[in-house]
Amino acid sequence: MSLFGLALRNLIYRPWTTALSLILAALGAGLISLILLLSWQLEQQFDRNLAGIDLVVGAKGSPLQLMMSSMYHISSPTGNVPLAGVKPFLNPEHPYIELAVPLSLGDSYRGRRIVGTRPQFLELYGAGVATGELWSAPLDVVAGATAARELGLRVGDTFQSSHGLVEDDDLTHRDAAPFTVTGILAPTGTVADLVLLTPTESLWAVHDTHEHAEEGEGADHDHGEESEYDVTAPLTAYDDESITSVMLKFKGTSVVGLNMQRSINENTEMQAVTPSIQLTELYSTVGQGEEVLRQLGYVVVVVSILSIFIGLYSSLDRRRGELALLRTLGAGPGKLFGLLLLEGTITAVVGAMLGLLASHLGLLLVARYFSRAYRYDFQSFIFLPGEVYLLIGAVVVGALAATIPALRAARTDVHRTLSG
Repeated sequence: MSLFGLALRNLIYRPWTTALSLILAALGAGLISLILLLSWQLEQQFDRNLAGIDLVVGAKGSPLQLMMSSMYHISSPTGNVPLAGVKPFLNPEHPYIELAVPLSLGDSYRGRRIVGTRPQFLELYGAGVATGELWSAPLDVVAGATAARELGLRVGDTFQSSHGLVEDDDLTHRDAAPFTVTGILAPTGTVADLVLLTPTESLWAVHDTHEHAEEGEGADHDHGEESEYDVTAPLTAYDDESITSVMLKFKGTSVVGLNMQRSINENTEMQAVTPSIQLTELYSTVGQGEEVLRQLGYVVVVVSILSIFIGLYSSLDRRRGELALLRTLGAGPGKLFGLLLLEGTITAVVGAMLGLLASHLGLLLVARYFSRAYRYDFQSFIFLPGEVYLLIGAVVVGALAATIPALRAARTDVHRTLSG
């Protein structure tokens, strides 16, 4: 029988000790792997959707909330700002602003956010229409690839929006005309995949209708009254309306952005936030919890080393006869050393592989939660380079735990053992 086969038989012969060592090794490796997978995917999602945005301008409130609701469409917006207040930023001739993307938020369809905006939104995320065409009138909708797939939307479908992000029939705008899907975007891997895009005027039209119905001035309001809005006209033509926020990209250096941010925060009723700064603070906060979990994983790995060591060392007394017999059959000290070393390594590596499998299955559950709660898509079955190092580390851990028992086994005294 080969040395490997003999090592496997020895591990199977003491199932409870082996099982405990496997569980501890799997817990340590699985926890570290899950942290690696989550942190990598979160950073990928956040960095990809940063999209070069230098400043977000919106209503005063939590800076993080403004950024998360405007850029990542997580959480509720901080409120609306008068269109007249952000009119200077929407000027295409602005000397410092390369791109300004207005956003109107507040409504959704079956949990997917409806975003009132302009075609510059597609330019920001490099999105293009794969099926159908871009909107041409109020209440036209272009669906992101993921949103269209999950909602089962096709070009020509109609639906009515709901207030907020909660799926509640009582919040549906039944008195307003329905939205019509005119196009579906090609996948981009960005937040554009997750939302339903419509001209800003659509949300104004829906809420104007809702207000008229509440006042009893025309519950049978139809599309005719919405024709006052022209989606080809600049937003600055509507002084009395409001939007949620504006995302800005600058032409020049970050100094311009810092000065503009300070000026807005100090001299207006609005607030401006720098996404990169907010993300750094967010990473710092999340990183503290991540570091605690990572340290916990290392502690479990140390405990698994002790478990493998104790399991092998305590079994030596019971295996003296077996080891002496192997010596008489021609197995030298090197082979006995290798046998014990192989048992420790197999235990650690198999435990680590089980831990990696468990971490990916755990990520599958986490992905479902994020998809349901935040409408963000996580990939469960991706393999990171860091996980390769985990497996290499498992070999080192197994060998380290088995070194002392292996040295003791190699020094087995054949004559004394067999004569005793």
